[in-house]
Amino acid sequence: MSGPPRSTSFRIGEHVIAPGLVLSPMEGVTDLTFRRLVRQIGGVGLTVTEFVPGAAVARGDKKMMQLVEFDTDEWPVSVQLYGKDPRAMAEGAKVIQDMGATFCDINMGCPSKKVCKSSGGSALMKDVETATAIVRAVVAAVDIPVTVKMRSGFDAGRRNAPELAWACQEEGAAAVAIHWRTREDKYSGTRAVDKIAETKAKLSIPVLANGDVVDVESAAAMYRDTDCDGLLIGRGAIRDPWIFRRIEAWMTGQPQPTVDGAEKRRAMLQYVEELRARMSRTFPDTRKLDRAVLGRFKMLTKYFALRQLHEGRVLRQLVLHSQELPVAIEHVEAYFERLVRFEAGDESAFEGYTAPAFSRTG
Repeated sequence: MSGPPRSTSFRIGEHVIAPGLVLSPMEGVTDLTFRRLVRQIGGVGLTVTEFVPGAAVARGDKKMMQLVEFDTDEWPVSVQLYGKDPRAMAEGAKVIQDMGATFCDINMGCPSKKVCKSSGGSALMKDVETATAIVRAVVAAVDIPVTVKMRSGFDAGRRNAPELAWACQEEGAAAVAIHWRTREDKYSGTRAVDKIAETKAKLSIPVLANGDVVDVESAAAMYRDTDCDGLLIGRGAIRDPWIFRRIEAWMTGQPQPTVDGAEKRRAMLQYVEELRARMSRTFPDTRKLDRAVLGRFKMLTKYFALRQLHEGRVLRQLVLHSQELPVAIEHVEAYFERLVRFEAGDESAFEGYTAPAFSRTG
């Protein structure tokens, strides 16, 4: 594994991002509750909200405004907007500036059909004229720094990130982030970070790298192969919310943090408790609230690094097949009670601990 990067921080405008690690925006994931969890664990230099339509924010859509809500002490924080209308994006940017956001991020990387259909997200990489017009309009509308997130290109034949990033820089963008995948790759593909490295060599503003950074080794490889200024971490943070602390420790030459069963138990149950408290504003009916919370909790559990824990795969199955929130919480409590005993030296702690054979609908 290569050594740490030359710098552990980078600057966007007047703001220093330290450590230079960013929680990447993810639809249905990086809500206020998840961002709180990551910030409380530590090691993250910047958090980004879920992406929302700039036009909806401009008109004050209630649901969209809830998605971009952030804590008063969440700083620095970036709000990510998407859309194809420069004027609407500019108006949306004014709103998030008034809310107190540190940065406005423009989404040119989302691969979803819904977003691309309206020429937002990664579809903008096919239309450089509109993409740069959006950056120009947003930069002119606000005083806060404007950043852009994109992919390496729309497809294998159009990997134009260096050219688009340069155009965005010339229109006033303060930083760009690039995912090595194309829109055509979606969430697969063969790792190819050459366009990130090419962009870094071409631009004077910070260039951040994104894509399959899931541990210290992959973080070191990304810094080594691209010479990037910082990292965006998405799905790796769902699998392991401690990833930022682990990478920060590596960058600063500190010992790797020890994350035992008790710490993971605390994180999982705290997430459920805070999620339930926050979602109660949307779901006053207790049964509907618990169903909604259970769905989000299953999403976290599906990716959460339980497989790294002794018999964690069994807990994962039990939670994913739970039909009620209290039952899922009981499974978590029972599992970690066993794990604490096991980590203390009780080899019999997991005797008889198995998941029933579930049917496809069970």
